[in-house]
Amino acid sequence: MEAAIQDTSAAATNSNRPGAWGNDGVDSNVNDDAVTSPPYWVRSHQRSFSNISVDSIPDGGITLQDNTDGTDSKNEACWAKSVDIEGYVIVNGNRTGIGAFVVWNIKVDTLRGGTMRIRKRYSEFDDLREKLMQTFPNSEGALPPMPPKSVISKFRPKFLEKRRAGLQYFLNCILLNPQFSGSPVLKEFLFSLIH
Repeated sequence: MEAAIQDTSAAATNSNRPGAWGNDGVDSNVNDDAVTSPPYWVRSHQRSFSNISVDSIPDGGITLQDNTDGTDSKNEACWAKSVDIEGYVIVNGNRTGIGAFVVWNIKVDTLRGGTMRIRKRYSEFDDLREKLMQTFPNSEGALPPMPPKSVISKFRPKFLEKRRAGLQYFLNCILLNPQFSGSPVLKEFLFSLIH
């Protein structure tokens, strides 16, 4: 430990010699104009005070809300507590499999303690997203993309599990967002029959 202190002390006392290093670790013979330091070395970063509040966030921004307290007027549109896609059923077409499709079993728990169980096809999720984009054109950022399609893998369990997770995420983003949860477009999706 003492050797390290002596070395540092020696460098500090010899900083005026040609070729010696100064306290700042820069060769003292180098012209200051020739050395360019990155801007983050020159001055320290200081954070500014944030004035953001829930009311100042633009429409379409993602916010967290406590939906267990019904006193907030922004929570009035929220009625769902959680969304879970529990599984799927493959509906067979003709003998060769042409016309087969997947139906997703969805469970929605409401804030009032009730449960909704609905079944939807992927195409209905896709239609919902398109209608929401038309109804809320400035909220595209709050609408997650749909999971990808696949002609080859569409009935494989691994693909279907990834799709299930993607559709569940999509529904959670829609149903738990007060901007979308009270819209007629969503109500039509939830209460229409499979087609």
